[in-house]
Amino acid sequence: MYKKIVYFLIMSCVSFTAFSANLELRSDHPEQYVVKKGDTLWDISAVFLKSPWLWPEIWQVNPQIRNPHLIYPGDVLHLSDCDGKPCLTLGPGTGGRNVKLSPGIRSSINEHAIPPIPLDVIRPFLSRPRVVNEDTLDLAPYVLASQDEHLIAGVENKVYVRGIEENEERNRYMVFRSGETYRDLPSEGQKEGEILGYEALYVADAEMQRFGDPATAMITLSKREVLVGDRLLPEEDPIDKEFIPHAPQHEVNGTIISVIDGVSQIGQYQIVVLNQGADSGLEAGHVLAIHESGRYVRDTVIRDQKARTGEDRIVFEHEDTNAVDRFLGNFYNDVRANKRAVDKVFNEENIGPAEVVELPEERIGELMVFRTFEKVSYALVMHLERPAHIYDAVHLP
Repeated sequence: MYKKIVYFLIMSCVSFTAFSANLELRSDHPEQYVVKKGDTLWDISAVFLKSPWLWPEIWQVNPQIRNPHLIYPGDVLHLSDCDGKPCLTLGPGTGGRNVKLSPGIRSSINEHAIPPIPLDVIRPFLSRPRVVNEDTLDLAPYVLASQDEHLIAGVENKVYVRGIEENEERNRYMVFRSGETYRDLPSEGQKEGEILGYEALYVADAEMQRFGDPATAMITLSKREVLVGDRLLPEEDPIDKEFIPHAPQHEVNGTIISVIDGVSQIGQYQIVVLNQGADSGLEAGHVLAIHESGRYVRDTVIRDQKARTGEDRIVFEHEDTNAVDRFLGNFYNDVRANKRAVDKVFNEENIGPAEVVELPEERIGELMVFRTFEKVSYALVMHLERPAHIYDAVHLP
């Protein structure tokens, strides 16, 4: 517990240094707020702050309290001034409590208390699915068959597994199947980008009942049907993270390369995959701004202008020194000009392709990283002004 408190205090100092200049209250903020069921700390902070991911800055820290107080539906929050800095406190008459609030949030939070973010959305992704190397699943134990020769297996069905060591001490496994291949954006001149990892798609939980070759396992929890050839990896302990939102201390130029469940448009509270991970310095709690990739549009205005002034005249390579090229150039441009005149009479004017221009990126929302792998990260979309898409960019907030 002491280490967690020290960690939280350090993170709060980092957050204050990085964000104090950006801590702005909304012009329409209330002086108090009654907490509702379904709220998150991010939601509540959005009522007061222009940048709700800065919520650790307005929850008054009390290092004297070893077990941070939590807030619950029905509590009344008051906006106060703490040494020139806005802060939130629980007011008198709030369930008989009048305490300072701390932003130290644990994944073991009381189920009735207000969480920092929608933990139910990300909880299944704290241990599943996984991002693995190319050979991880190929070399893992596999389902050989199911009991009673079923083609598929579900909860309370037995399966037979090969590749489990006889002296293996662990008896709880997860069943996976090969999923998506995560690739970076292709570099110039490349058709495909670098492979960043392979999705191990979660299928089921399995508990070993007998070791041997083959071993016997019971399916205890299933999200999908277990098939012959599915792979087993040891169960991982749940990740206990302190989801304190903060900005990276380095530049980030990343991209959304995939979205869980494969939808075309990305909305609030959906989970996306970024093309940067732990090796790029990303960590759980990092908040990033989502920028809509610049659209490409046709500039018909400048095309028409060049056509009127003759700036789009075709010039042959040796026209300035070669009489033949000069004649061919004049002939070609005269024919094109006459065709345009005829097309205009019949309202079929076509003066050639327009110049293609890329529009600048536009900020449309924020996301928070909650799990990192070597080269990719999982992030939860916290806010969007309009739908995001795969290949949208992410930068510092």
